[in-house]
Amino acid sequence: MARVARQSVPERSEPDPVLRRPRLVTLVSLAVWALTGLLMPAVGLLRESRPQWIALGTLGVVLFGLAQTGALYAVVTPWLREPVRRRLLLGFAAATALSVPLTGPVAQGRWLTWAWLGAAVVGTAPLLLRRWPAVAAMVAAVVVAMAVARWTGGSVRDAAVISGSTGLGFAALNWLQVWFWDLLLQARQGRAAQLRLAATEERLRFARDVHDLLGHDLSVIALKAELAARLAPVDAERAGREAAEVQRLAVTALAEVREAVHGYRSVDLREQLTATAQVLRSSGVRCTVVQPAGELSTRVAAQLAPVLREASTNVLRHSRAGWCTIEVRREGDEVRLTVSNDGVGSGDRPGHGGPDRHSYGLRGLADRLAEEGGTLRTRAQGGVFTLEATVGAAT
Repeated sequence: MARVARQSVPERSEPDPVLRRPRLVTLVSLAVWALTGLLMPAVGLLRESRPQWIALGTLGVVLFGLAQTGALYAVVTPWLREPVRRRLLLGFAAATALSVPLTGPVAQGRWLTWAWLGAAVVGTAPLLLRRWPAVAAMVAAVVVAMAVARWTGGSVRDAAVISGSTGLGFAALNWLQVWFWDLLLQARQGRAAQLRLAATEERLRFARDVHDLLGHDLSVIALKAELAARLAPVDAERAGREAAEVQRLAVTALAEVREAVHGYRSVDLREQLTATAQVLRSSGVRCTVVQPAGELSTRVAAQLAPVLREASTNVLRHSRAGWCTIEVRREGDEVRLTVSNDGVGSGDRPGHGGPDRHSYGLRGLADRLAEEGGTLRTRAQGGVFTLEATVGAAT
């Protein structure tokens, strides 16, 4: 189990929102088990009458519980950085070693205090280590429990039973929980791999289309240009006709490539809106999105998508936005995109005084929309910046 879990850890710097709820359920289940496992050592503390061992035993149990919590947290946090993960696991190993002298003599002869901590070690080891190191750690925990029982005058057999059988029961329950978590994690990775593969296949398809479109035309253009160069000294009229043919072929090839690129760049505006909202929320901006009613044409989506990207970039780069509202509505023969956000000040902080409505990005978008009969307007009022873009619904 641990081997699979370790292999399935992706290199992520932030949590996957889809995994948040099942991860929380797994964490709560493991925490309940860990807390239950610490109740029995606490019984030993209640049976201890020597103040110094009550204090030392309490310290040992608390350190063990905190370290165990950190180790279990690392098990179900795949985006945790590897150095942090390693420190948490080493901390659990160190706390386990310290717990032996701190809790071993607690309630000696009356309660096998450390044997219950040994059961917790047996139940946790399969989640943290690969198969054979985990087996070795489990055996070592049982042996230490037996040695502590012999040292403190307790029952060696009872210590073996408690740390061994109880620990194996804990291990089975924990393994089942983490196994389900690991299956979900692998399913998410498989989905991500499918998306990457689909994107790669689409790039290959586009590359093949461009090759098929340009390969023949460029070969003919090269031959015609070479012929025109050879004819120029001897037959200027025919050389001119060949040059004109080269120009016609070049214009045709350019038109075909533009048509292919237009088809390749077709966008789903609904997906763009969802992706933009996710980016803003991950950056700490509360984002509300109003999706358009009905379907929008491909050309409308292609015109509004760059505006949406530029607007979201401005929200992140030029403001201290706490909220952002993105709305797409069909109004008669027009489709209107409105993006509003707060956090627009007077420019007291470089780069955070609000986007310049005359900036190259907005000016370029306004020019492109104007060519298609659309408009782009911006306004800033009361610390709120609003961008509105309109295009014809039938474009």
